[in-house]
Amino acid sequence: MAPTSFLTRLAQKKFSKKKQTSRCIQFGLWFNTYRSFFIFVLTVNTLGILLAGVKIWTYPRKYTGAFVVGNLFTAILMRNELFGRILYLIVNTLFAKWPPLWFRLGCTSVLQHLGGIHSGCATSGFLWLIFKVVLIFLQYRDNHVVVLMFGVLTTILVTISIASAFPWIRNTHHNVFERQHRFAGWVGIVSTWMFVVLGDSYDLEAHEWNMDGSHLGKQQDFWFVAGMTLFVLIPWLCTREVEVEVEIPSSKVVVLRFERGMQQGLLARISRSSVMEYHAFGIISEGKKSGVHYLICGVQGDFTRSLVEDPPKRVWTRQLKFAGVSNTSCLYRRGIRVCTGTGLGSALSTCLQNPNWFLIWIGSDQEKTIGPTISGLIYTKLNPDQYLLWDSKARGGRPDVMKLIKETYVSWNAEVIFITSNWQGNKDMMEGCKEAGIPAIGTLWDF
Repeated sequence: MAPTSFLTRLAQKKFSKKKQTSRCIQFGLWFNTYRSFFIFVLTVNTLGILLAGVKIWTYPRKYTGAFVVGNLFTAILMRNELFGRILYLIVNTLFAKWPPLWFRLGCTSVLQHLGGIHSGCATSGFLWLIFKVVLIFLQYRDNHVVVLMFGVLTTILVTISIASAFPWIRNTHHNVFERQHRFAGWVGIVSTWMFVVLGDSYDLEAHEWNMDGSHLGKQQDFWFVAGMTLFVLIPWLCTREVEVEVEIPSSKVVVLRFERGMQQGLLARISRSSVMEYHAFGIISEGKKSGVHYLICGVQGDFTRSLVEDPPKRVWTRQLKFAGVSNTSCLYRRGIRVCTGTGLGSALSTCLQNPNWFLIWIGSDQEKTIGPTISGLIYTKLNPDQYLLWDSKARGGRPDVMKLIKETYVSWNAEVIFITSNWQGNKDMMEGCKEAGIPAIGTLWDF
């Protein structure tokens, strides 16, 4: 445990700027598990398309639809809240604390970067779809024009859905991403149903329709589409309009209070509309039995500004919350949760619910900005030796974060560092931890 006197001395220091990190470390952080998953999935599928294209592997030429919707089904599954919660539950239950550290770190990394499988399978499904449509065009004399029409329509809709999810669009034009990705995806599922049912029902040799239900039930792609539809519906079946209390401690932050206690490491999606503009925020709660949870919303975009200008009494949310990387904190014996600004919303619950996790929070004019409710949780619910708050306004600037992390890491006897910060802050800390040989899990802008 880090003694108070040590933390006091550490907090009073002023530090030098961070030195340049080697290209090797920068590349190692760039080529993370997400990109490894994406490249592996895309490479395997691309190889399959090439082998099918030159007729070395003939199975996909006959069952191309299964490869299309099988990939799309997997892509949707990786983003499903229920599936994600089940995976986290299994890993947290089976592998808490006892396996080697490298294995537990691997578990956290895999769960955090499932989006690489999502993106890889979505892109691969799109490529298989193009391959299938090309095959239909080559067999246009044997095929029906309606099948070809829905093939082209499905391709267009999948293209729109994938294009709108590009990182630049997703991060800089969130509402465009939400509308195009979601609604093009929904219409795309309807079109895919038509494409699959019609394609499986048309006999290329007899040139006639076979609408026998038992025949459709034997097709792989039929069941993949059924699975896609189910996992798209599940989160929306859990969507509810709930009461909310709004606290506006400053012009920079809005604190939302909801009924119902939560386990640590979960995030909530909220919206003023039942189907539009859902925004994700980390959940702060003392535990399932606490009866309440909070969201810290930094006032940056139109949605969060509207919370200040027109505070709502009710908002829409998905009752089935999705798990974030902090949910795996129970895998580790001791850890440090580093956050900056409103990143506290994703970090505080871990320390509130586990005394073996240490909180480092860096921000400006912290108590005034965040308000008495959240500040009260820190001062009254955490052990005094369990946190270090660096108020850059009161201390005259930001600390040398890496020196602070290194010394706390040693004194706290931590196994891992979890980081929640902005892009630059996350980059600097992850590079510093990698260089120092400190296991660290950083922020991922991928949900």
